[in-house]
Amino acid sequence: MLDKKRPHLVALTGAGMSAESGLQTFRDADGLWEGYNVYDVATPEAWQKNPQLVQEFYNARRKAVLEANPNQGHILLRELEHDFDVDIITQNIDNLHERAGSNKVLHLHGEITFARSSVDPDLLYKIDGWELKMGQKCKLGSQLRPHVVWFGESVPMIEPAARLSSDADIYVVIGTSLQVYPAAGLLNYVPKDVPVFLIDPKPISITRKGVVHIQEKAAEGVRILKEQLKTFL
Repeated sequence: MLDKKRPHLVALTGAGMSAESGLQTFRDADGLWEGYNVYDVATPEAWQKNPQLVQEFYNARRKAVLEANPNQGHILLRELEHDFDVDIITQNIDNLHERAGSNKVLHLHGEITFARSSVDPDLLYKIDGWELKMGQKCKLGSQLRPHVVWFGESVPMIEPAARLSSDADIYVVIGTSLQVYPAAGLLNYVPKDVPVFLIDPKPISITRKGVVHIQEKAAEGVRILKEQLKTFL
């Protein structure tokens, strides 16, 4: 039994969280992402070389996000807020956690429904619909780009995510292989005495001792997690 009335539960979510909503937001084993080489569409160099292609790629991803719906995993995670103080750290650029009703969501890699200035990353604009066009500019006159962290760029939200991880009473990892850094390193900030649950259908190599692996997809895994968390209340 934890001392706090509402234990602080921190969930780190990855592509497997949104897969059951039909979004495949990760690289395949062949290095392709939705048929594209990631270095042609998801790097600063790609933006410099062919910004039109990059815009078209993310417009298609954005359209898919807006057409998708939160799955049962998202909804069950939101329901945990009845008993826990829940913070979600997501590697996903979709807004399905928010649309499921989760109140505290930190996006490590940006949000595809926002655009940002090419010269000032703090200038953000909500995109109306799914399409961001060439010629749409920020107030400084620079072309708007997708508000996502590309390969080779820094992850400015990693420090707030590390602070959340260090403050967790319960830590849950859902749908991520823990292979992509710096996100994979967040587990190192979780205190040693904090229980950790891992939800993923695949075997995952992890050095931390005592991790409870629920070997299911996100929706079923979070349902099982809810039952197991009753012992913490």
